[in-house]
Amino acid sequence: MDRHSLRFTGPHETERRQTTFTPADDEVVVETRVSAINAGTELLIYRGDAPTDRPADETIDALDGDLSFPLRYGYAAVGEVIEAGIDVPSDWTGRTVFAFNPHESRFAASPDDLVPVPEDVTPEAMAMLPAVETATSLVLDGRPRIGERVVVFGAGVIGLCTIGVLASFPLDRLVVVDPLAERREHARRMGADETLSPADLSTAVGIDDDGADLVYELSGQPDALDDATDVTGYDSRVIVGSWYGTQPTTLDLGTDFHRNHVTIESSQVSTLSPATRGRWTKARRLDTALDRLRALDVASLVSHRIPFADAPSAYRLLDDHTEPTLQVLLTYP
Repeated sequence: MDRHSLRFTGPHETERRQTTFTPADDEVVVETRVSAINAGTELLIYRGDAPTDRPADETIDALDGDLSFPLRYGYAAVGEVIEAGIDVPSDWTGRTVFAFNPHESRFAASPDDLVPVPEDVTPEAMAMLPAVETATSLVLDGRPRIGERVVVFGAGVIGLCTIGVLASFPLDRLVVVDPLAERREHARRMGADETLSPADLSTAVGIDDDGADLVYELSGQPDALDDATDVTGYDSRVIVGSWYGTQPTTLDLGTDFHRNHVTIESSQVSTLSPATRGRWTKARRLDTALDRLRALDVASLVSHRIPFADAPSAYRLLDDHTEPTLQVLLTYP
């Protein structure tokens, strides 16, 4: 069966290429309607800043090989089941489903790897499920407590979804730091109490002399990690959700860091934290993320819809910063 797949072929180079696939008897064929670009990871790949010796993602069967060029990538596709194998119940045909699958016009998948789209969730919103699942993991790892002062660095799509989830907690203050004014405005709409540019950190109302209790670094900028540790207080936690790829990171671990017993933790959505693994499964986290997806105004985060035929232009748009962008969706005829 023919399809068109998006391939990263070299730094700043993408192409749509016709490929073929053969569905198995226990698989269905999904015709893609929309897929969401993860600007963080996908831009690292697009720019050639991802480590090429790393597996694409061992937890997603649809992603094969490593991160070296050429490769297919992406993990947020929504479409309609147009065909079911002989070993699949016939009632799968016609369902609208979500899949952790690369950007391509159609694909084969096991029903076990698909998430049916609820009737009260639009396909566009469902394509943003991975972003909300990441936000869910970040909040689980951060363990926010009542009355805490929380600071989030970075108001991209992941940051804004995380802000939306955090806003439902009885915090003392939720402060967001981002250099772009339009993203700070989005953060306020998602529930932030205060927003700042990095240059204005010293004037933060929500961070007093005791520092923040919990800090998230979600900007994707290596230099922001130093700023994140600078606003911490005694026995505070820094959750690093950014992946910097091959970009070097320097961190000042001076006297204040050690005397304040600051903890820096990684957060990776592919695996569950040891602290939560005993009671949380990936299925439970996904169900929780789906509940949060319904509660958040994710539709307001979609800034661009670009036809799949013009997919290379979507990455140029995200890379060039020629206009404000948040969630870019690829749409399929």
